[in-house]
Amino acid sequence: MGMERDAMSEQFLLRLRARAEKRRARRGVTLVEVLIVVAIMAVIAGGATLLVFPQFKKARIESAKVGAEAVRQAAELYQAEADAGECPQVKELADAKKLDAKKTDDPWGKPYKVLCDEGDVHAVSFGPDGQEGTGDDVRDDTSKAQIKKIAEM
Repeated sequence: MGMERDAMSEQFLLRLRARAEKRRARRGVTLVEVLIVVAIMAVIAGGATLLVFPQFKKARIESAKVGAEAVRQAAELYQAEADAGECPQVKELADAKKLDAKKTDDPWGKPYKVLCDEGDVHAVSFGPDGQEGTGDDVRDDTSKAQIKKIAEM
């Protein structure tokens, strides 16, 4: 009878262990484990931001240059068709359907400006700061080196 009792108590202990294992498996992850994963994800996101943000800034500047080129071409076409001696403004170009009304603003939401000087026509975006005449202005003839310099400002 003593052996039977030992076998029963051993089976009982095995069942208790199995239940405990099931309970641990169902318990899920702890708060500390979740916080560790969130911290790792935050570090990865921060690193990615440091790598991507300069490229995003450069892409906006390049987009401003392309937009300025389109405005310049529309202004030249407007002047050629209208035989106008005066410099057209972006609103006039949009009204005359020489420029899409949705493309009159630079990537920073400010309108482009058309500059005419002795037969030369140029379009300019006032850049990220929106101020005319500063170092971050983007013209239709801005070089790649100047784009890089503006992006680093």
